[in-house]
Amino acid sequence: MEAARRPLRVAVVGGGPGGLYAAALLKRLDPAREVTVWERNAPDDTFGFGVVLSDETLGGIEHADPVVHTALKDEFVRWDDIDIVHRGVRHTSGGHGFAALGRRRLLQILHERCRSLGVELRFRTEAPHPARLSKAYDLVIAADGVHSTTREAYAEVFRPVVEEHRCRYIWLAADFAFDAFRFEIAETEHGVMQLHGYPYAADASTVIVEMREEVWRAAGFAESETAETIERCAKIFADALGGRPLRSNNSTWTTFRTVTNARWSHGNVVLLGDAAHTAHFSIGSGTKLAVEDALALAACLEEHTSLPDALTAYEEERRPVVASTQRAARASLEWFENLRLYLDQPPRQFAFNLLTRSRRVTHDNLRLRDARFTEAVEGEFGCPPGTPPMFTPFRLRGLTLRNRVVVSPMDMYSSVDGVPGDLHLVHLGARALGGAGLVMTEMVCVSAEGRITPGCAGLYTGRQAEAWRRITDFVHTQAPGTAIGVQLGHSGRKGSTKLMWEGMDEPLEEGNWPLVAASPIPYKPGSQTPRELSRAQLTDVREQFASAAWRAVRSGFDLLELHCAHGYLLSGFLSPLTNRRTDAYGGSLTKRLRFPLEVFDAVRAVWPEERPMTVRISATDWAEGGTTAEEAVEIARAFAAHGADAIDVSTGQVVADERPAYGRSYQTPYADRIRHETGIPVIAVGAISSWDDVNSLILAGRTDLCALARPHLYDPHWTLHAAAEQGYGGPGAVWPAPYRAGSRRPQTGRTDAPKPRLAFSG
Repeated sequence: MEAARRPLRVAVVGGGPGGLYAAALLKRLDPAREVTVWERNAPDDTFGFGVVLSDETLGGIEHADPVVHTALKDEFVRWDDIDIVHRGVRHTSGGHGFAALGRRRLLQILHERCRSLGVELRFRTEAPHPARLSKAYDLVIAADGVHSTTREAYAEVFRPVVEEHRCRYIWLAADFAFDAFRFEIAETEHGVMQLHGYPYAADASTVIVEMREEVWRAAGFAESETAETIERCAKIFADALGGRPLRSNNSTWTTFRTVTNARWSHGNVVLLGDAAHTAHFSIGSGTKLAVEDALALAACLEEHTSLPDALTAYEEERRPVVASTQRAARASLEWFENLRLYLDQPPRQFAFNLLTRSRRVTHDNLRLRDARFTEAVEGEFGCPPGTPPMFTPFRLRGLTLRNRVVVSPMDMYSSVDGVPGDLHLVHLGARALGGAGLVMTEMVCVSAEGRITPGCAGLYTGRQAEAWRRITDFVHTQAPGTAIGVQLGHSGRKGSTKLMWEGMDEPLEEGNWPLVAASPIPYKPGSQTPRELSRAQLTDVREQFASAAWRAVRSGFDLLELHCAHGYLLSGFLSPLTNRRTDAYGGSLTKRLRFPLEVFDAVRAVWPEERPMTVRISATDWAEGGTTAEEAVEIARAFAAHGADAIDVSTGQVVADERPAYGRSYQTPYADRIRHETGIPVIAVGAISSWDDVNSLILAGRTDLCALARPHLYDPHWTLHAAAEQGYGGPGAVWPAPYRAGSRRPQTGRTDAPKPRLAFSG
């Protein structure tokens, strides 16, 4: 290829930090390259005021271009603290390590560097159409922002998704320097507003004012002129500003847009920065991501002689990093969108919740940064000195759990005729010995026809009940202090399938049994079509649940959970995607709830009053037209009104064509919302893998209990090991007498690790 035999001719569309830095790097690495930057605006036009960069990003800049690094280093203002002001109370957390400078100054430094290297800068000039550029140049870098015209020109290839969110915000500035990163909450007659402020020079600070769309409209900002907006914002946050005025830079109210793309390159055109991806400003990563894109792109072009290979490598390197940052940014964005939910939290817990909102700053990380602040939060929460949040007890009705860890239900598919055997005894017994506060069985089926697979356990015969009694007796005798719960369910349309390891959700090749469901809709193509339950059959199923619950009492279980999630029978009634009935059990949410509530009432009637009942729900179907988060709140309220003691909040597995947004603790926001909107205790599940995650979620008030599955498959003694790693040996984590010698091994935890100097990312 000719482009491989001669220096690249490079066109950069967009003169923001990402585009300019990419241009400078490419020219520095090969001075023979012809690099041209098109920027439609003037050199000193810019959006916003200050830019925050992490030490990690600065390290990459220093390695790639010491000249730029030195210039930036001389300009940075640095500070350590975060101030959170809510209802007149300020809480300060230290040790976070920020570095910021003015965005205009950053652009000037990059302009100077580009000119010194011979990059051609064309300001106030629209770039030619991407089709023309791609013919005239070997490489076209589209760094033209959220509204990228280059991206839109090839939308059928890049397949962009631009998602608008619920808040309005405006970038402003103040002519003084905050002495910390400041978050301030204002509860006005129109609703909640928040200020994000940080210094970017010795005498200047960025001030972002943000609020939900409905608050913005109710406050009249939609009709306000810019001058009036600035004056009103200054009055609302007069305490934070010390009565000083605010100023703008062509500032306007806007809505944040999350940009993702299926692909980042097309031929010799490649996306960079906001054109490829955006991350909410509350974690301060927009410029950081763009600069890191430029670093990666330049490196990949050096490492690969083929342009297609270089662009492929660039995307493969950056996409996982960006996806992780976008997940954190979305968590932060949604936290601020739902800020009203947390206003009544205790002051220090509110501050901790804000600091850990994106899941990147955690309990352990914050303890290393500022032990005094974290200990104060723990004390306010009720942790005895030296007790991690996960090892505080929790009471449900007449049952007190010694800690907040739950072994999540995990199907073993290893029963014979529904009878649990030795594997169940060892599986559940080992995890009970492992220290969890509550160990849950797999979904125990209420009838032979309600099994998922031939290997599923049941509670529809006396023999099965006796087998379960053997297991509960072992737990109560050998692991005193650990509770054991049973999860009752019916497979519905997802039954009569192979064992998981033989083909998950695949129909049996022989030995099938007929299926029933809310509506005659197969789970997926090739699945058996269930029969719609008649009124008489609904009564039969309800009685099957009640009979199984009566056997669960005889079996000695401490807690009973009703499985109304994951597309099984009761879940199938709740979801509008699987319930198409036109009778009293279908249609509105109230009608869709009718049968699951009837079953709950029948079970509660035979379950002892002092023993708690929980309900597992799928809070979203991850599919268009399915259960919404708002409906999940109402579902939780309905079960609580009928006597549920906690809601076990899962998601999905209702329809085969779901599109889950997987990620660390990805289901916990649904538990968080239900807990704060209803006041009902919740159990959070979903990719919670570390004791640090558990401590963080509980101390922030996002959940009451955490259920973990795979970590307990990997390590049956996960809870006791978590205690040992944290140096905890109190009543929340009692080692069985035969195992106590193992609790004295040398500690390898992180209690004496050095305090990090990382840029805070929420």
